[in-house]
Amino acid sequence: MNEQSSLINNHYVSLLQNILVAILILVIGWVISKWVNRIVLMMLRNRKVDEALSRFLGSMAQYSMLTLAIVSALGTVGIETTSLVAVLASAGIAVGLALQGSLSNFASGVLILFFRPFDLKDVITTAGETGVVEDIGIFTTELKTPQNHRITIPNGAVLSGPITNYTKAGTRRGTIEVGVAYGADLEKVIEVLKSAVAGCEIALKDPEPVFVFANFGASSLDFAVHVHAECGDFFKMLHQVRLAIYDALNEADIEIPFAQIVVHQAETEAKTA
Repeated sequence: MNEQSSLINNHYVSLLQNILVAILILVIGWVISKWVNRIVLMMLRNRKVDEALSRFLGSMAQYSMLTLAIVSALGTVGIETTSLVAVLASAGIAVGLALQGSLSNFASGVLILFFRPFDLKDVITTAGETGVVEDIGIFTTELKTPQNHRITIPNGAVLSGPITNYTKAGTRRGTIEVGVAYGADLEKVIEVLKSAVAGCEIALKDPEPVFVFANFGASSLDFAVHVHAECGDFFKMLHQVRLAIYDALNEADIEIPFAQIVVHQAETEAKTA
C-alpha cells in the first residue's frame, strides 16, 4: 500500500514539475515572441517597408513563436502533439485552397509593399488602367483615374503584367505631332518649332527638347516634338506647347493642312443605243 501511495505521489510530483516547466516554457516563449516582434519591426522599418506590412509581419513572427511555445508546453505535460499538428496542417491546407485567390492577392500585396515598384501619389498604368495611386493595401491597390473614377485592382492582377510608372524618374516626356504643307521650308519650320517650345516656361530645357522630321504624310510633312516636364506639370505642358506651336506656325505663315482626299473621275463616252 505504501509503495502504491509512493508511486501516486511520484506521479503527481512529476506531473506538477512538468506543469511548472510547461508554464516556464510559455512565459519564456511569450517574452521571446515579444522580442522577435520588435526585432522584425526594427529591421523592416530600417528598410522603409510600409508600416502596416511591418506590423503585420511582426505579428506573424510573434504568433508563430507563441505557437511553437504552446506545442512544446503541451508536449512537456504529456499531451500528444503530433495529431494536433497534423489536424492544424490539414485545416491550414483546406483554408488555403478555399482562399487561394485571396492568398495570391495577399502575397502580391506583400511583394508590392516590400519591393515598392510604385508609391502613393505615383501615376502608373497597370492591369489596363491608368491613374494616381491612392492606396496600397494588403489585398488591393486603389487608383484615381483622370476622370476622377476610383478603381480597386486586386494585387494579383497588378503583379500579373507590366507596371508602367510615369513618376519614378521625376520627369515625363510628351510628344506633340504636327504636320505642315508640302513645299514648306523645313529649316524654317524647325526654327519656328524651337522658338515656340523655348517660350514655354514649364517645358524643361534639360533634358533638351528634340525635334524630328517624322514622316512624309498623305497630306503633310509630319514633325514630332519631344518635350520633358515635371510630372505634376505634364498635361499643362502639353497644352501650352500645342498652343505655342499653333500660334507660331500661323505667325510664320506656315500652313497646317487638312487631311485631303483627291478623287479622279474617269471620262466616259455616252453611248447611244
